[in-house]
Amino acid sequence: MFVLRVLGFFVVATIGASVLTYLITKNRRYVTFAWQVFKYGIMMAIIVLTFILFERLILVI
Repeated sequence: MFVLRVLGFFVVATIGASVLTYLITKNRRYVTFAWQVFKYGIMMAIIVLTFILFERLILVI
């Protein structure tokens, strides 16, 4: 869970910085970067949660 929290913090900080930079510069590549960070952050969270689920299932068996 610690990894998930750290990952979430970095994802939110990066997205916030990218959106803030977009608002200052009006350059759309920062919005694209924020979207990519969001997508990959969600995928990484799903992978970590899947490993946690499998670990708990294996411990039950």
